[in-house]
Order: sequence, then structure tokens, then C-alpha cells
Amino acid sequence: MANPILPLWEYIPDGEPRVFGERVYIYGSHDKANSETFCDTKLKVWSAPLNNLNNWVCHGDVFHTRSDEDHKSDTEWTENDLYAPDVIEKDGKYYLYAYIVNAKGCVAVSDRPEGPFRLISQYKYNIEKHYDNGTFIDPGVLADDDGRVYIYCGYLGSYMAEINGNNMHEVIDGTYMENIIPVEEPHNFFEACSMRKVGDTYYMIYSPKIGSRLVYATSKSPRGPFEYRGVIIDNGIDYPGGNDHGSICFINGQWYIFYHRMTNGSIMSRRACAERIEIKEDGSIPQVEMTSLGFEESLSPYEIIPAEIACVLKGGPVVTEKNVFRRVLTNITDGSIIGYKYFDFGDDYSSKTMGILFDVIGRGCKAKIHIHIDCEDGEEIGCVNIGTDDGTVSSRIKCVTGRHALFLRVQADYSEGWTYGMFKDRQLFELASFVINK
Repeated sequence: MANPILPLWEYIPDGEPRVFGERVYIYGSHDKANSETFCDTKLKVWSAPLNNLNNWVCHGDVFHTRSDEDHKSDTEWTENDLYAPDVIEKDGKYYLYAYIVNAKGCVAVSDRPEGPFRLISQYKYNIEKHYDNGTFIDPGVLADDDGRVYIYCGYLGSYMAEINGNNMHEVIDGTYMENIIPVEEPHNFFEACSMRKVGDTYYMIYSPKIGSRLVYATSKSPRGPFEYRGVIIDNGIDYPGGNDHGSICFINGQWYIFYHRMTNGSIMSRRACAERIEIKEDGSIPQVEMTSLGFEESLSPYEIIPAEIACVLKGGPVVTEKNVFRRVLTNITDGSIIGYKYFDFGDDYSSKTMGILFDVIGRGCKAKIHIHIDCEDGEEIGCVNIGTDDGTVSSRIKCVTGRHALFLRVQADYSEGWTYGMFKDRQLFELASFVINK
């Protein structure tokens, strides 16, 4: 499954990936297309079998802070939005930890990892400095090997506590700690705590206050101290960035970082993505680039490629949902760059050229798409002329073999006497999809 990894109409940010049994589950917030606010009053769960990460199934709405036509609210004390949950397994049951905006958070339980989840209780605690609308924001939860349970959370400051493993919602007196991840350099804690244990090392994945990154710090104790180790991924490199929230997961012998990307020209419509990562023998995780790959090692250019899976958008283009069936790249202007990483073109040396077809929506302007491989300034293998109308445009381009990134450089067509000033910031066309044929 390419990035984004879920069906392209689904908006699940803040993803906490968990492997339970023979499936991988994503627990996250639920955004709405073109929304002016983050998240929703419901949580949804998606999962896929470990042996087929292209077969994601939606398990529906699993927890609610507001009643709808199909569900009664699970929280009688509030109707506020749900943010960034986490789910852990303990003693054969699955516990959902929810943050509710400006209200007291809670814990729910299910006999199944996909839910639905039944409310157990609001958090119970005796914390002198605690305030209900902040300390337990965006919980990340760890069930350690010795049976002890820890909760990590925070916004503009990090916190942790130990949870009573007998009831899973009560903070044990004397275990609450502040500033487990410093807000100062180099840690720069901002939000989005997510804890994982790899071997005997505890990894805290979080979002720093600088940029649009997921970074990590490690410790030999669940209570720290934590050593800052570096950046895992930045969703704002050559792409319209925003906040980020995610975690790491080991699936079929491969580590992945789960994160999200922005759409609809907004930071409020976010979609789940994943990239392969490596955890080295010294515990370090080298920073990885954003790609169009998701769980794949390479994509086929000979299948129809939705334009929206681009991992490079420079010079204005954004993914925009027109309706649940159709999303396009819009705001494509003179000088825009659109990139895809990576395609496997195969090893067919029998042809000198191949065809490329684009599905475009015209905007009354003529333009050219210059097609490059490997990088935005790499070898140009062809050019396609874009007209003023909707439809399919095509051209023959140089045949290439092997694995390459593909970049589209857009240029206004000045052949009829138009000047640069006439096209500055003007939308030239919209792009829905493309495909290579031979």
C-alpha cells in the first residue's frame, strides 16, 4: 500500500500502530476533509493482516464523546473532541486511553483490539499540580515486561505516571513526574508522546517545538532520564508541513515509522503514512525521507498513479478533496515541482520510448510538464503539453529501466507571447492521475 497507507478518503492522523495477534492496528484521531478544526468526537480503528498490508479494513466508530444516529455517547460529562488516543493489551484485554479537549480524559476497555470500547472510568489521581484539560493530553501508554503500566503525555511540557495495573485508570500516588523530556535544547519537547520498548531500551517518540518533525530520545529506564538521539522524519521537507504525531512499529521483520501528512491546503486534514526505518546496533535511527511508498519497496508506474500520493510538493501544489471519490493536486502554478519516490520501471531494454498519460482538469491556460528522473534537476526524459480543457494528455518519453524517483516540473507555455507576469501565481491546471505505458 502506497502513502497514504489507508484508503485515500480516510483521514487518520496521530497514529499509534500496534501489532496484536496476526494484524496491525492503527489507533488515531479522526479528521474531516476541509475542516477548520482538528479531530472529531469519535475514534475509528483500521487494521490489516500482517501477511497483506494492502488489505486495510475499517472497524467503524469505536468510541464517542457525542451521540449520533448510530451510537450513544460514551462520555456523559462532555461532548468535546477526542484527540490522539492509544491502546495497549494487558491480561487479554485491550485498553483505550483517550484525551478529550478541555475535559477530563478516560480509559475504556474491549475484549477485542478493534473495539468497540466500553468506558471504565475517568482517570483517578491525587496530583497537586494537575489540571484536567492538559496533563493527560495525547497519552502514550506502555505495558512493560514486568506488568507495570506507564502513561506519558503533555503539551508544552512532558509528564508521566504509573497506572495501577489492577484497574488501569488510577494513577499510583507518588509516581507522577514532570519534564521527563526537557523543553530546552536539544530535546525541545512540544507534544505527542509515544513510548516503545525495543530490547532493553525505552524509546520516546515525540514532536519537538521546532519544525514539523518526529524525533526520539532513549533511556534504560521507563522513568528516564532520556538522551536526545535525533530526527526520525520531517513531514515538511519539500512538502506543505504541519504538526506530526506517530510512532514506530515492527512488522514482518521490518521497522516502520508511522506519521501523517497535510492535505486540503490546511493543517487540519491529515492522512496516515508510513516509512521503513532502521534501528542500528547502537540503538540509533537514521533520519528517513518522505516517500510515496508506504509499505512497498517500490511502486509500479504501469498502474494508474493517483496524483495525490506525491511526496514532493513545491511551489504551491496541494492535495484537495473535491468529493469522497475524487482528490486532485490543485494550485499548480508556473515553477511547481511534484515528485514521487520511487518507481520500478523494470529491465525491458527492447524499447527506446514509452508513453505517459496525464488526467488533467483544465484551467484555461496552456502549460508544459517536464519529466525528470532521480531528482528535480535530474535527467529530463520528456515533456508533455497541457491544453486548456479537461481530459487526457499524452506523449512519448525516453524509456528508462530500474528504480527511479519521478519529478514533474511545471512551466507556463509562453509560446503565444505570454509573459511571466501574466502567469505569476496563476493556477495552470489540476492533476488527477497519470500512468506509464509501453
